[in-house]
Amino acid sequence: MNGGRRTGVRALLRSQSITLVVIVVAGTVLLGLASGGDLFSPVGVRTFFQFLAVPILIGLAQMITVAVGQLNLAVGAIGGVAAALAAVLMADVGVPPLLGAIVPLAVGLLAGLANGWLVVLTRINGFIVTLATMTILLGAQYALVGTRTVSAANWEPLAAVGRATVVGVPVIFLAAVAVAVVVALAFRYTRSGRRLLASGDNPEAARLLGISNDRSVVLAHAASGLLCGVAALVSLAALPGVNQSVGGDWLLPSFAAPIIGGVSLTGGTVAVLGTVLAATVVRLVDTARAEFQLAPAWVNFVIGAVVLGTVALDRVRQVRAERRRGAERAEDARTPETVEASR
Repeated sequence: MNGGRRTGVRALLRSQSITLVVIVVAGTVLLGLASGGDLFSPVGVRTFFQFLAVPILIGLAQMITVAVGQLNLAVGAIGGVAAALAAVLMADVGVPPLLGAIVPLAVGLLAGLANGWLVVLTRINGFIVTLATMTILLGAQYALVGTRTVSAANWEPLAAVGRATVVGVPVIFLAAVAVAVVVALAFRYTRSGRRLLASGDNPEAARLLGISNDRSVVLAHAASGLLCGVAALVSLAALPGVNQSVGGDWLLPSFAAPIIGGVSLTGGTVAVLGTVLAATVVRLVDTARAEFQLAPAWVNFVIGAVVLGTVALDRVRQVRAERRRGAERAEDARTPETVEASR
């Protein structure tokens, strides 16, 4: 009994989430000291969490497609065009803000469905499909807003939500956490969630069990697009205005959060807590850049290096696990019972 508990404790200590918790705590303390305590002030806390909502949402959006062995390069483009269309409708057409809030969600869902259906119908890798749709959507975003910035004054009720707090914590951050909880529960307790993981882990075995891999791909892209729409809605609420740059810096963080969080690129796994924690690490890196007045390129450099290192370590673990399984199979083949049977 005690041995089992010790094994469980060791497994917990080795888990990716525990490592990320330590990094988040240490990074927060160091940045707090470097900022002279400004990070822990009411304004500092509100600002940090306000701009953490989008990294969490886009990380979850990417995680869902990776879970079925797909990639979504159009994360930022979907969010950008969704926010731009909603902004133009509210500013130029006079759509009420409460109705305009539905626009990014609808655009995200439809774009995700389109990506999923294109992957299924053409049998082209999702990497290529979403690369193509990303280019199309970026063009649509520029056509909508051009070089202007649409002011958030046109959707003041949404902007008020973006400024709202609960015990000093922004409402939009709490909404992102609520979305993460829903995603975690969906993968753990719903049939659709389990089927997505089965399709990502072993498509052939899933097919033999009666699971439609095509349906899983479409569902994953639709859910990913919907979360991009939610991130676009959060951007509308949090930013002073919307222009062609919205969503332009989402792609790398969207991959960084799930990969650093422990999600396998081969599919079949999710790590909601790890993704949220990794998104927090990405936000800490961005905060450090601002604190030490570094060039924005340093953020991409650090995040890219961490992602590359994480992927390399994951590959090393996979190779070791494959060798260990091969050695175990070879050892089983040499057991006395096997040798006697061969005679």
